[in-house]
Amino acid sequence: MPSSGSEPPYRRIAAEIRRRIHVGELRPGDPVPSARRITREHGVAIATATKVLALLREEGLVLTRPGAGTIVAPDRASAPRPRRDRSDPELSRERVVRTAIALADAGGLAGVSMRQIAADLGVATMSLYRHVRGRDELILAMADTALADAPLPAARPTGWRAQLELLARAQWAVYRRHRWLPHVISISRPQPLPRGMAHTEWALGATAGLGLDTHLRWHVAVTLMAYVRGIATNLEPQAQAEQDTGLTDEQWVETHEMAFQRMFTGGHYPTLAALDESVDLDLGSVFEFGLHRLLDGYAMLIHSGGPAG
Repeated sequence: MPSSGSEPPYRRIAAEIRRRIHVGELRPGDPVPSARRITREHGVAIATATKVLALLREEGLVLTRPGAGTIVAPDRASAPRPRRDRSDPELSRERVVRTAIALADAGGLAGVSMRQIAADLGVATMSLYRHVRGRDELILAMADTALADAPLPAARPTGWRAQLELLARAQWAVYRRHRWLPHVISISRPQPLPRGMAHTEWALGATAGLGLDTHLRWHVAVTLMAYVRGIATNLEPQAQAEQDTGLTDEQWVETHEMAFQRMFTGGHYPTLAALDESVDLDLGSVFEFGLHRLLDGYAMLIHSGGPAG
């Protein structure tokens, strides 16, 4: 395709990748050039390379899968056709939910649809509704099933702090495995999730026998879970940004180092300018710091017998 001199570079590059997909040079499941590779091969800025991948993603030609990068989307024409029999004796609610979780783990909640689940399972879309009534029920079932990946032991460790720390780390671990999950869990509007309720039960049980009133025990439990969820909501955007740009957080900061330096030398941010650049700051370290400080605060509150006044 001849390119116009007025055509934006990102569209020209996207057209070339699109051509390679259409002629079969890049097949379904194959990795497409990362944003970093596009910048090297075409001499464009990282922002331009990111727009290339965003355009191809909007067109449905590529999708991003954590751990695999941006790949050519599955060919719908070659996808398994739905079975013609009235029912699939092997189809179950568990299979439907697990397939949906796999889709969400790969491409976020936006990639979860009844049609795509049916295509992956090789069944008619309508057959799914015998197991889940719709997408809303499916999402809740996914969340509850995912929480099973954070089992709590039958025997509690000794002490309220050890119990709350165990709960927080279990939730952090499951959020890291299922980055879409914190965007489903609601703190202000509790959902009827049996395994989620088990986590709340554990948190409330940790402060039993300490002489605290009900109001305080509820706030201790919910604040802890809200803290873990709040930090975890950053996991999916972080992974998406890394896949889109081909850069880790550290590499991304390095590419913007000159821009930050120009801002700092203006004298408007003296505290930021004076910070030690070697500080190891990432979501993991923020989670660890915040968890310990939150539990320290709980300890002061509990040992003082509760809030004054």
